[in-house]
Amino acid sequence: MSLAVKSRNPVMWLVIGLPLLSIVAGVGLVVVAVRSGGDDVVIDTVQRTAQIQTTELGPDARARAMKLSAVLHADAKGIDLLPVGGGFSNGDVPRDAPLTITLSHPSDAWLDQTIELRPGELGWHADVALPLEHDWLLQLTPTDTQWRLRGRLVAGQNAAHLGPAIAGE
Repeated sequence: MSLAVKSRNPVMWLVIGLPLLSIVAGVGLVVVAVRSGGDDVVIDTVQRTAQIQTTELGPDARARAMKLSAVLHADAKGIDLLPVGGGFSNGDVPRDAPLTITLSHPSDAWLDQTIELRPGELGWHADVALPLEHDWLLQLTPTDTQWRLRGRLVAGQNAAHLGPAIAGE
């Protein structure tokens, strides 16, 4: 009879329930951490020195010196990259060479994509339908990675400006 009285005590549920709940929450945190795709959300190769991350800015400086700029347009037909002046118009960037665009999801590395853009009549094109329900971080490079343009495609919009990450003088 004393067992029946103890099992009706609500404090007993706390003694059993709280440790079980903490185990479930811990397993959930481990699953989220494993699915994150790594410890960095940046797509650049970085070095760590005394807890400070550093990255190579040479490609950004070259893009600024070449005055490169482009507009990316995405819709159901695919992705189009339209050059805007600078090295695109004076021949610094070969118009017959493919370019690589890296599309990074701001928080889920599993959704990241790297797409090769092929030369076309007005610029470069890829037959890839890009989901536009969330933001994309954009990074455009040639195959030799000598320069780099960056931008952000905002959710629900079809176009984004790409430019050097280092501001002009």
